Amino acid sequence: MGITRFGVSVPDELLERFDRIIAERGYVNRSEAIRDMMRDFIVRHEWETGEGDVAGTITIVYNHDEADVVRELLDLQHEYIDEIVSSLHVHMDAHNCLEVVVVRGKASRVKEIAERLISLKGVKHGKLVMTTTGRELV
Repeated sequence: MGITRFGVSVPDELLERFDRIIAERGYVNRSEAIRDMMRDFIVRHEWETGEGDVAGTITIVYNHDEADVVRELLDLQHEYIDEIVSSLHVHMDAHNCLEVVVVRGKASRVKEIAERLISLKGVKHGKLVMTTTGRELV
């Protein structure tokens, strides 16, 4: 793997703000920060096209007393058994549960799973966080 150096022209104020932020986040230099930004840009493109393999988590909070939410949640997890790697169940209180579902597969399929889980009756809040599998990144 070679290294390529390139120049970028930016306004002084933009660079000053960038330098402050990367220092706050603990980057040792601009190159590391820019490499991370480029990787993030590539990963976002994989999600948007829907064709790349992604990994992620779907986190939902739901009322387990509501309708058939528990049964439907389990049915969906079995329906997508090839994409669902694992799940974690946490009792938040007497009625509310948090479920974290770890997924891996085509971005379009992962989004489909998230939409179906989040839209279940009884789900109070849900969020999909996708990342890369790491195979395609340097």
